[in-house]
Amino acid sequence: MGLILNVIDPTIDGVLIRGERGTAKSTAVRALARLLPERMVVESCQVGCAPAPTSLLCPECVKRLKAEGALPTVSRKMRVVDLPVGSTEDRVVGALDIEAALKTGTMEFIPGILGKANGGFLYVDEVNLLEDHIVDVLLDSAAMGVNRIEREGVSYSHPARFVLVGTMNPEEGDLRPQLLDRFGLCVEVRGIADPEKRVEVMRRRRAFERDPQRFMEEWEQRDLELGERIAKAEKLLKEISVDDETLEVIASLSIDLGADGHRADMAMVKTVSALAAFKGRVYVSDEDIREAAELVYPHRMKKGPLEERILSEEEVVHSIKNSRDKLKERKSSPHSKKKAI
Repeated sequence: MGLILNVIDPTIDGVLIRGERGTAKSTAVRALARLLPERMVVESCQVGCAPAPTSLLCPECVKRLKAEGALPTVSRKMRVVDLPVGSTEDRVVGALDIEAALKTGTMEFIPGILGKANGGFLYVDEVNLLEDHIVDVLLDSAAMGVNRIEREGVSYSHPARFVLVGTMNPEEGDLRPQLLDRFGLCVEVRGIADPEKRVEVMRRRRAFERDPQRFMEEWEQRDLELGERIAKAEKLLKEISVDDETLEVIASLSIDLGADGHRADMAMVKTVSALAAFKGRVYVSDEDIREAAELVYPHRMKKGPLEERILSEEEVVHSIKNSRDKLKERKSSPHSKKKAI
């Protein structure tokens, strides 16, 4: 669900998947990318610009648009681009050929991983082992949707809109709280403890290995249904409104759970909206708030000196109920006004 919601609204700012090894984290990312509808991109663009206003195009596409009047397009599947742990900053953001620029006056850009990931998924395994400044670059680009390169007084920028997916095993070290907070959602993954479900995992894996084509045909209809549902939710998202009462409930929940700053509030608004759209509704329910809280708050809750605070469903439900009760008491006030954003 964390992955799906980020596809519906990429401004949620990605999802961090924490958990033990061998729990199909990367499999889930690649499987979701495979079933999503193809996207339109500018033909021959080295960073895969989507046909859009000039403010959302790379410099080369802007020049082509001015010269040709229109940009040729092709459709392609969403890519999953891996970022290796030992990547340098130039490999991540790309490089500028400064020597060629000084000699010819022509800027030559060599795309990095962020350019290749534009319009797709950027998958970072063991994100907690990356150098902090590389993580900062990733999170800044994911939040702004733009990759900017500054070298020797020369600057270059291109769109970098991607779904950031980071995975990590907490036993190998954690991210700094400042970096954890930058991920919109967080999910804890554990191996299945139910023997019957583990047996079903083995059965499906063996069925795929024996006859991949037959296995894919067996699940093709459900894949198509999920892909269509996500596509419909993307279109419905702009119609979702969140009224002031719901915003107050979210604000109270953030305070009650001890979330620092305001990123949790904004992530909640986007997540509940995407949830409502995925369920085919144009309004947000308290159930959406409860489900969103499970994804937005676990990595933002303050930790005690000796133990980590665990998000409790009862605590979330209790906070929502208290907020609603207080709002009912104020509802009769002549000064209360209901707005929507």
